[in-house]
Amino acid sequence: MSHFEKKHLVTASGYYQEKELLRFSTIGSVDDGKSTLIGRLLYETNSIADDQMLALEKASINSGSDYLNLALLTDGLTAEREQGITIDVAYRYFETKKRKFIIADCPGHVQYTRNMITGTSGVNTAVILVDARKGLQEQTLRHAFLSSLVQIKHLVLCVNKMDLVDFREDLFDNIKNEFYKYLSRLDIADVQCIPISALNGDNVISRSNNMSWYQGVTLLYALENINLFSDPNLVDCRFPIQKVVRPLSEDYYDYRGYSGRVESGVLRVGDEVVVLPSGFSSKIKSIDSFDGQLEEAFYPMCVNVSIEDALDISRGDMLVKPNNRATVSQDVDLMICWLHKEPFDPKRKYLIKHTTREVQCLVKEAGYKINVNTLHREQISDQNPIKMNDIGRVQIRTNTPLLHDSYKKNKNTGCLIMIDEFTHETIGAGLIL
Repeated sequence: MSHFEKKHLVTASGYYQEKELLRFSTIGSVDDGKSTLIGRLLYETNSIADDQMLALEKASINSGSDYLNLALLTDGLTAEREQGITIDVAYRYFETKKRKFIIADCPGHVQYTRNMITGTSGVNTAVILVDARKGLQEQTLRHAFLSSLVQIKHLVLCVNKMDLVDFREDLFDNIKNEFYKYLSRLDIADVQCIPISALNGDNVISRSNNMSWYQGVTLLYALENINLFSDPNLVDCRFPIQKVVRPLSEDYYDYRGYSGRVESGVLRVGDEVVVLPSGFSSKIKSIDSFDGQLEEAFYPMCVNVSIEDALDISRGDMLVKPNNRATVSQDVDLMICWLHKEPFDPKRKYLIKHTTREVQCLVKEAGYKINVNTLHREQISDQNPIKMNDIGRVQIRTNTPLLHDSYKKNKNTGCLIMIDEFTHETIGAGLIL
């Protein structure tokens, strides 16, 4: 790997590491074994501390299990342990000789789909579990569709509980073929299918002697070898302004900087930049961080940027490159994931939070919602509104232009949240088309 590649291979912590960091989520329908699989990964990689192991053994006895219940490692809430389900997103960390991993264990219940969206939005890979006895469920398809919608580039289908179906190859093949048929209409290029038993460890870390017919890789091998180099967007430079920095101290009396996070691309000292929405241009004078001055900054580094000219720049503006600008528009097409118990009302005003801008919006056009089972479009009406956990397409008009890209081009400048202007609850997540 070249010096440039090393310098620009971005991990979740923001800097290149010799041992790459992979973020992945476990998703799928309820009771398909997501928490057990994570517990198995942690157990087999010796990532459970001694005190955690003692607590796990005690919790397993208290829950009435006659075996070490690995699911309890991630089901931390009292309600989760009492009901044997996952409610909130649980994050766990482990590492192997090749990679570091952060796992987001997402709930499978339909009513917690919004938690699943939260857990999946920031990962590189999704691991979808399917109970071999039940096959693909509606929630399995919903989670696969949402993974495609939020541009997950790598997907691993784990057909779990193979021990309960006598490790039958034909059942695995039927589920795999049905899943591939569904995925053919979605935008996910890298897909692998693995038969496993999370409870017993078959094909999780080591190859299973019970499935000699399976000639593929184990789950851990698949996760260790997913190619992440092409995932970060280092082309489209986007720097939304979070705050104007004016210390007015004796040492920095004339200093004027603009703080924020580099959402994509690379900023370098001396680069020409354009300020949106004004269109004025200047050059980067310096890039400052907590550790001192830098020659360049890239996603997801938080820095202060100063420019050579005194321009009128404020929170919500954005620095871009002259020949690669974000779209400036008040009319925005969205795919929305509705997260509130009250249905989407196209006659209401909503608040929009996008990068560092917060604006009001009206619904210009309510288009359609998507049936996750068939992927057919259904017209939105008073009798068929967008309800909680539904996914639909709408067009909004904001009172101030948004500085955005399509979500497919740039995740960080192509997403937004919808907020109730009275209660300030987050009620929807939007992906810009």
